[in-house]
Amino acid sequence: MKNFMDKDFLLQTETACKLYHSFAETTPILDYHCHINPAEIANDRKFDNITQVWLGGDHYKWRFMRSCGVEEKYMTGDASDKEKFFKWAECVGKAIGNPLYHWTHLELQRYFGYNGVLNKNTAEEVWNLCNAKLQESSMSVRGLIKQSNVTLICTTDDPIDSLEYHKAIAEDDTFDVQVLPAWRPDKAMNIEKPDYFDYLAKLSAVSGIEINTFADMKAALVNRLDFFASMGCSVSDHALEYVMYQPATDAEIEAIFAKRKSGEAVTREEELQFKTAFMVFMGKQYHRLNWVMQLHYGCKRDNNTLRYAQLGPDTGYDCINNYAPSAQLADFLNALITTDELPKTIIYSLNPNDNQAIGTILGCFQDSTACAKIQQGSAWWFNDHKTGMQDQMISLANLGNLSGFVGMLTDSRSFLSYTRHEYFRRIMCNLIGNWVEDGEFPADMEILEEIVKGISYNNAVKYFGFDLETK
Repeated sequence: MKNFMDKDFLLQTETACKLYHSFAETTPILDYHCHINPAEIANDRKFDNITQVWLGGDHYKWRFMRSCGVEEKYMTGDASDKEKFFKWAECVGKAIGNPLYHWTHLELQRYFGYNGVLNKNTAEEVWNLCNAKLQESSMSVRGLIKQSNVTLICTTDDPIDSLEYHKAIAEDDTFDVQVLPAWRPDKAMNIEKPDYFDYLAKLSAVSGIEINTFADMKAALVNRLDFFASMGCSVSDHALEYVMYQPATDAEIEAIFAKRKSGEAVTREEELQFKTAFMVFMGKQYHRLNWVMQLHYGCKRDNNTLRYAQLGPDTGYDCINNYAPSAQLADFLNALITTDELPKTIIYSLNPNDNQAIGTILGCFQDSTACAKIQQGSAWWFNDHKTGMQDQMISLANLGNLSGFVGMLTDSRSFLSYTRHEYFRRIMCNLIGNWVEDGEFPADMEILEEIVKGISYNNAVKYFGFDLETK
């Protein structure tokens, strides 16, 4: 029997251990997509207790606690921080087979030096240990980032954001980790939303361009794109239900915009036509700026309308959308490549059934401008567990170029989530190690080092064009 989560956790073979400990373990982290708050980095926030770090805004944990029958007051309600932590300890102690169990204990080991197990019997001990540790200077937000060996972070930012905290961080010589904005224009696309023109009024104000037409909106977005670029941005991200491709003429798009501006609702067909035009325009702008376009799709959001009314979005009530938009995705990429304006693109689907479809689409649009120019993104959200990560990498290896993969991203609001990179790297090294042990790939350590370090860090540095040294 193996020891619980020891130094060779998830590493099943001698080769896997060598790949991880020699190559992946000490390689830095490049967090090219996350949802952490740049203000907390600028202000170097310190946390009063472990609940603030772990349970504030973490809908992964909230979902599991609800599945254990826990009252809502212990997740999003008015229970004390200590009561919330004790409920989490009780629940996670029984989370067998759930990645939350591994994530929780990796964080306890790496940041708090606790190698025991968290459950209802150890809750008091862990509460006191963690809270004492959090008072140390190394446990501030910046301290956590530095001890995690992070070199660069891309946050998620709306086109109307001032980016004032990014500017403050860049001008602070005491902190050498780059914190760059990433462009997230979802609110400018979602024409069907009731507050759409309230948002456009804000976009108009910050860009200095009065928005009366779709052409005006595009001009305002170009203004903001150029501002983001001046602040070091080179990454975009889109949250889509699915990738649509329903083209229309410029005149038809302007008519849809005018109809919505007059206060009328748009039809579903008009909505999709507008969003198609928006996405094609955005893709061409990313090509102009040499940015990377990220497409996250396959999520059906806010399914529990009772809880949505009480708690709002991003509180744990989303699920996988079973719609597989492979034909539309191919048509969308083709619309950009037809005019030679297809940017580097990373494609993520929340539905693991899309892995093979994505893998075949990638090969249709690769070219010599970048290694693996069109990427399949890492196993996302409900898939970032052992099985999901393995399946995504196996599918990518079968149908594309695993050695060119840009690897893991945190996609989190927690400053302790960097251990997910370790979790990913262990799974990746075990997968590759098994192939070597089974005689499916030679034990050429020079090539294997290049592959493992590439997937862990170096590929992302090169792909995104960040000003960092490869390792």
